[in-house]
Amino acid sequence: MVTTFLGELYTSFVWIPTAVLGTALALKLPAIIRLRRDPLLRAVGGLLLFACALFVSVTPPVIVWTNRVTGVPNFSAPWAYSLLTAFSGAGLLLIVTWRNGLSDHSNVTRRARRWVISVYSGVIVALWVLFALADVPVERVRDLDTYYANTPFMREEILLYLLAHTVAVLITVRLIWNWVRADGLHGWLRWGLTFLGAGYALSLVFDLAKLTAVTARWTGHDLDALSTDVAPCAACLAAVLTAVGFILPHTGQYLHDRLRVRLAHHQLRPLYVLMRTVDGDGVPFLLCAAPELRLIRRETYIRDVLLPLARHLDEDLRTRAHRAALHLGCTPPRAKALAAAVAILDAIGSGRDASTGHPDTADLLQEIGPISRALRHRDAIDAVRAAARSTDPARSTRPTPPAHPAQAPRFLLPRRR
Repeated sequence: MVTTFLGELYTSFVWIPTAVLGTALALKLPAIIRLRRDPLLRAVGGLLLFACALFVSVTPPVIVWTNRVTGVPNFSAPWAYSLLTAFSGAGLLLIVTWRNGLSDHSNVTRRARRWVISVYSGVIVALWVLFALADVPVERVRDLDTYYANTPFMREEILLYLLAHTVAVLITVRLIWNWVRADGLHGWLRWGLTFLGAGYALSLVFDLAKLTAVTARWTGHDLDALSTDVAPCAACLAAVLTAVGFILPHTGQYLHDRLRVRLAHHQLRPLYVLMRTVDGDGVPFLLCAAPELRLIRRETYIRDVLLPLARHLDEDLRTRAHRAALHLGCTPPRAKALAAAVAILDAIGSGRDASTGHPDTADLLQEIGPISRALRHRDAIDAVRAAARSTDPARSTRPTPPAHPAQAPRFLLPRRR
């Protein structure tokens, strides 16, 4: 019952891994064409191309069409086996090239690449020779492996392609997991390799199901459902995980960078709006501008307005505000940003003509991000301003002692992690 359901599921959704693999290939194709001399990209392109061709070739309609066009019953069998073997070899080449790096031209690396190419090319040739020697007149669309499991030469061909794929998967999984556990590997690359390793590990389920069903035929038992229903579903899931493993490092990093740029642009809005009260013009909106360009234009505008405004900052107020924020329990970076925000708001509101000190404009222009984030918390700014003014000798002959951190407002206290 379960195996029948899995068989129907595979028939209905076999296009999903093909679509995912095709998407991965489409994303990589521009770089592969542009950098076609890069052995790593060639290996990636070959692996994805073989995987896409394999899943297209093993669908029942394509199997029937291939046999009819060639006029040879079961011609699609060695064709599919060859694609799977090529896919296995491309996977090994990819991991060897990727793991050792493009700059590694050692004899060990070169021998490993030559060994993979020669062995798996020889396996493909042997598959076609064995098929030519075998007698397989009855077309089998889904159960060819078990139907011909005891047929001379075809038996050896089935065993050969399964063993070649199993060996490649075992070596690839070992290399990937050793790499994932290595020091210095983090971020999207680690996640991509994790999905890639999971996809290859799931391919072992495909091999185990096929080998079990074929071995059962050799001993006179019938476990064909493992080959016709379980193995194809495992292959589909493995292909999806493998494609995600290739897509994730590049697509994930791209989306992460875009999100970071948009977040930085959004966080600068409070300071940008405040600077517009000084300048009045703002940055013209460009509908088709890239997020990076919008961020650069906003940063440039803020600095252009803030630079002349810095000459009017009350550095004594800024120093007192920084000291007050520290006494109220703020962390040093947050205290620095709040103090700068207090001084900027004071300069804009007072209309002072000259600075009372020597403002550090370089430091101020570099900290526009933290200052803008501080402007979102006007209650914190008001508390720091009040504490700073209470220590102003011009306002009081007896300074008010700073508040103890335990008495500070909750929004100024350090956040518990």
